[in-house]
Amino acid sequence: MSFEIHTSGAPRAAIDAIVPRLVGDLIASRITAGDPTIWGEAAEDEASRRLGWVDAVSISRPLVPEILALRDELRARGVTRVVLAGMGGSSLAPEVIAQTAGVDLTILDSTSPGQVLAALDSGLEDVALVVSSKSGSTVETDSQRRTFEAAFRDVGIDPAGRIVVVTDPGSPLEESARAAGYRVFTADPDVGGRYSALTAFGLVPAGLAGVDIAELLDEAEATLLQVAVDSAENPALRLGAAIAAHGEAVVARRRDKLGLITDGTHIVGLPDWIEQLIAESTGKEGTGILPVVLLPVSPEVESVPADLQLVRLVDDANEFHMHERHPGEILVSGTLGAQFVVWEYATAIAGHLLGINPFDQPDVESAKHAARGLLDARPEPAPAAFVADGVEVRATDPALVASGTIAGVLDALWAQVPGDGYVAIQAYVNRLEMPQLQGLRELVAADSGRPTTFGWGPRFLHSTGQYHKGGPAQGVFLQIIERTDVDLEIPGRPFTFGQLIEAQAAGDAAVLAEHGRPVVTLTITEPQDDVLDLFEAAQ
Repeated sequence: MSFEIHTSGAPRAAIDAIVPRLVGDLIASRITAGDPTIWGEAAEDEASRRLGWVDAVSISRPLVPEILALRDELRARGVTRVVLAGMGGSSLAPEVIAQTAGVDLTILDSTSPGQVLAALDSGLEDVALVVSSKSGSTVETDSQRRTFEAAFRDVGIDPAGRIVVVTDPGSPLEESARAAGYRVFTADPDVGGRYSALTAFGLVPAGLAGVDIAELLDEAEATLLQVAVDSAENPALRLGAAIAAHGEAVVARRRDKLGLITDGTHIVGLPDWIEQLIAESTGKEGTGILPVVLLPVSPEVESVPADLQLVRLVDDANEFHMHERHPGEILVSGTLGAQFVVWEYATAIAGHLLGINPFDQPDVESAKHAARGLLDARPEPAPAAFVADGVEVRATDPALVASGTIAGVLDALWAQVPGDGYVAIQAYVNRLEMPQLQGLRELVAADSGRPTTFGWGPRFLHSTGQYHKGGPAQGVFLQIIERTDVDLEIPGRPFTFGQLIEAQAAGDAAVLAEHGRPVVTLTITEPQDDVLDLFEAAQ
């Protein structure tokens, strides 16, 4: 079998209670047939235009020779490196595909000026840029494209020979790209961005970078029959029931958080892709499932909160099951192609069980509007409540900063986490220079005693950002932003990358505050020293 799932305890009870109903309602075969009525009348119109992913394998097959031919053509012209400009599902799927295959693919899904400059400064002589945007108007991707176009011209390279575009047919990007002579791949418009792993959005950048994308489609195809049949053994029905069962009577206590652990070696980075799929699909109308990406030694694994369901991604679920030391976990294993298929089906099934539309993202746009408004008005930042060791401290609630110390502010923020709540760390920084900042998640989880997520800004705005504003009002938010002298103009735009990422952070904080979510913003000015101070304060 190409995908295996084993579990016990509460999730097994949920599977036993819920799956027979899903089988009786023919949910698996109806999804496969593209039935848009599964998620209720209000979602029917959206669902009718968002189920193309069930046919992604067959639709994508003809793309493979085209992608490989272009790869050979680029290599013949000296291109050995691929940079991907994309956000959300447009970057996270290619990232896990390339990492798992051990292939180099530079992911540019940030507006940090230092990170954009790093992609440029690595040299352009052997680089091709893939620009991926479903709407064709994503501000981050548009800004990156403009910058690379100018940089190519500055070194005497015709951008038409180095830029490849992936977008929906009829988008503004398709029109401008064809006019510029770029190679364009159009994707199925009936597939939402987060379900697009096996479409042109996942395959083009990965294939150009050197991944065997035909094998990936073979892996996915081997799972299609498993997920399409109305059977109690269907892994997607079982997984969907297990992760969405917190509303069912069979579960003694609400489990609306999903801890994702990689305890194997053959798939790299899959939890980050699952996180954006589930959070953006289910986090709305005050409900949802919050994915929490964990390490095998994270505090939430050592002492599992009652509202957290652990999912362990292993190389062989059968073998791990025989030596299981973690009763109540969900163990899954399978090839990467199989994982994509099963998790997409399971997420759609979870939406059905939760009574929400898993294909829209009503709260994502709010942060974009707020950022655009701040870019237009360009207001001065609000004065810091106080500055400690060079770190500027601001908060949406004056009571949070009353202590006058960073450690005191963090304690005050943790005190506002409800018993079933979570902490979200949002780092709007150059992660190439501060990768260690992600380690703050472990300290905060231990210090706050609650499940803690970590997101690099602004990429998380296209995924978990939906859950933060549309999901349950359980979260408190710690923003970390940087003030730096490094900046970069965006050709043809009246703002810089530095101004853009600052507006994105401030815009999201404003929208969170409007939704009643507490936000603390820490602005660091000396990255290496200030990160150490944050680590000390979080302990």
